[in-house]
This record gives sequence, structure tokens and C-alpha cells, in this order.
Amino acid sequence: MRLLGCFLILFVWSVSSTDFDELFQPNWSPDHIFIEQDHANLTLDSVSGCGFESKKKYLFGKASVQIKLVEGDSAGTVTAFYVMHMHLMASEGPSHDELDFEFLGNLSGQPYLVQTNVYANGTGNREQRHTLWFDPTTDFHTYSLFWNRHSIVFLVDNIPIRVFENKEESGVAYPRNQAMGVRGSIWNADDWATQGGRVKTNWSNAPFVATFRSFDIKACELEPEEDAEAKCGMPRQFWWDKPSLRGLTRHKAHQLKWVRARHLVYDYCKDSVRFTELPKECA
Repeated sequence: MRLLGCFLILFVWSVSSTDFDELFQPNWSPDHIFIEQDHANLTLDSVSGCGFESKKKYLFGKASVQIKLVEGDSAGTVTAFYVMHMHLMASEGPSHDELDFEFLGNLSGQPYLVQTNVYANGTGNREQRHTLWFDPTTDFHTYSLFWNRHSIVFLVDNIPIRVFENKEESGVAYPRNQAMGVRGSIWNADDWATQGGRVKTNWSNAPFVATFRSFDIKACELEPEEDAEAKCGMPRQFWWDKPSLRGLTRHKAHQLKWVRARHLVYDYCKDSVRFTELPKECA
């Protein structure tokens, strides 16, 4: 596997801004989003959570943000950073594509879990869960999604924690022809988020606050009427399609192996109870 970490400075569309309003707009409960200079504070209380989405849509490239997660007892809460294709103004649909970071809150003193997921052409249920090697509530850390025609890589502080490879030749759908918006949100999910829903949200700790900053998007920007494949899918035309970015460097591959050995706590590809027949990409 080859280079991923050293991204070439050959991108065509690059947006990196300290002004939240330049890149994003609220898409849910704007009165719960508070902007302080380059920080966006997303709040959850017993009334509502909130969320935002990018004003532009993208296909292939890299989207990053720094997040400081909810401190203390965050049980029942979920903070998310993700990219998603909207289908006919619905959150999901038969052609739904989505790449997720979801941070599952927990009781004070217990580790946060980060859940990643991949939806392609309406099919999801590809969860992995990891612990982290740091406390994500005491400082900001960088969470990134990199994707091209060959693979999708989830990175934490530039360390890969998951790779989802394109296996279309085996009949596995892959998100490569629909532009996706970059999003963030916080909401109450105490029916499943913490210990399978056994631990509920303690609203006496509200409001719960997650802070986002340092947004960085280096990706192919698409207008609604533009053809995704024609504009963003030409092989080797853009920096993310360089041969050196078809996989991980040896160093990055070792980092991924270390993360899987020490921090992976759930992998859908190992769940023979949930799946009587494991998904094709797990082969």
C-alpha cells in the first residue's frame, strides 16, 4: 500500500476558513448554535439538539475539522462529523451515501467511543467502534475523512483508524458519483448510544456542548446541475487521484494495525450473530 499521509498541493478546490458562516449554514435549530470567532459551539438540551451543513457539495478529496467533545457525563449524547448525499430532501433514500464519525457519549470517567459508518447506494450497517488514545474532551483533536475512487480513510490526528476499500468488482456499492455535503451535529440518542441504551441522558447536566473549529475542505466542488463523474471522476486529473494516494504508506499501515490491535472494540465484519452471512466486502 502506498502514500496517504503526504497530500500533494495540487488540489483545485480548497477552502480553509476561520469564518463558520463562509462555509456552513445551520440546518437544524440555529438557536442552539453559538459562533465565537472561529469556534462553533453546538448545544444539546432537553428541547433540542442542532446541526449544520456546508453551503457547497463535494465529491472526493479531504474534509477535516477539530472538535472538543462534551465534557463530564455525556451519556446518551452523540456528536457527529460526516458527509452525506441528500436524496430528494430526505435524510436517507434508496441511493443514500454517507460517511460518518459519531462520538458516543458515556458516564464520567469512562472512555468515549467513536463509531464510524459507511453508507453506499442506500446500504449501511457497516459500523466500527474504537476507543481513543486520548481524552477528547480536554482539548481539540483533528478528525478527517479522505476519499477517492479507490478507498475511504477515516483519520484521527492524521492517524488512520479505518479504511474502506472500493470493491465494486465484487458487487459492493461504493460512494463515487454523488456529491455530499459536510455536516456536524449533536443530538440525544439515549435509546442506543451509551451501553446499548441502558444508560440514559442526565438532563441535569444540560446544556451539553461540543465545539467545532478549524474547518478545512480540499475537495471537488459540485453545483447541483453538474455531472459528478464528468467534473470530479476523471482519473489522475486531481490531487486525490495521484497513484501515490491509492493506499497507505508502510508507516500509515503500521499505525492502522496498531489502532486495530489496541482500540478496535467492534467490527461489523466480525459480527456473525448480527449477520447470518457476512457482507461481501468483509471477505
